[in-house]
Formats: sequence, C-alpha cells, structure tokens
Amino acid sequence: MRVKDLVGRHGEELAARHLQEAGFAVLARNWRCDIGEIDIVARDEQTLVVCEVKTRSGVMFGTPLEAVTAEKAARLRRLAARFLADHDLRPRAVRIDVVGILRRGSAPAQIEHVRGIDG
Repeated sequence: MRVKDLVGRHGEELAARHLQEAGFAVLARNWRCDIGEIDIVARDEQTLVVCEVKTRSGVMFGTPLEAVTAEKAARLRRLAARFLADHDLRPRAVRIDVVGILRRGSAPAQIEHVRGIDG
C-alpha cells in the first residue's frame, strides 16, 4: 500500500473516532457507487451527515480543508442524494461536513471539523 493511502486511511480512522466522540453515529465508511465515494456517512441527531475526510502530512500544497473545492462539494451533494435513494432514507436534513486532519511527524494530529460546507 502506498504511503499516501496509509496516511488517508489513518486520517479516516481519526475522523471516525472524532465524530463518534462528538456524539455522531457512524453509519457507513467508504461507501461507493458508480459516481464516487463517501468517506463517512453519519447521523447527527436527526441530520444525515456526508463527511469528506482530507488528511495531509504538511501544508505545502494547502491545508486539508482547502482541498475541498466547489466541484468536490457538488459531487458530495450528488453522492448524498444517491446514498439516500439507495437506502430509502428520508432524514429531516442532510449536511455536508469536512474533517481535515493534519499530521506532522510524531506530533498529535490536528483535527478541524467544519459543519455544513457550501462549496
């Protein structure tokens, strides 16, 4: 497995733990369909949350949160609609969140959770 993939997998583990500690129920991880993948699907009370996880080991190419473009946000909205249809779900609300993980050497990871991105 490539180092990049290992860093991403570790970031998703940290993000899932962060969401659970914040009171979210993780419903699915790495859900895939023909139009893409959702890193984490969770429930925050009555809201279904589609969560994009971005992990970086430095900021040379921008912060983790800067990696979520308007195009990516639009794809996440389409993926959320597909997830709802495929699972016959009708939550009160749907929200797109981003969890940015910054790992620098042996220092503890910095986690930033942005709720409700507009894209």
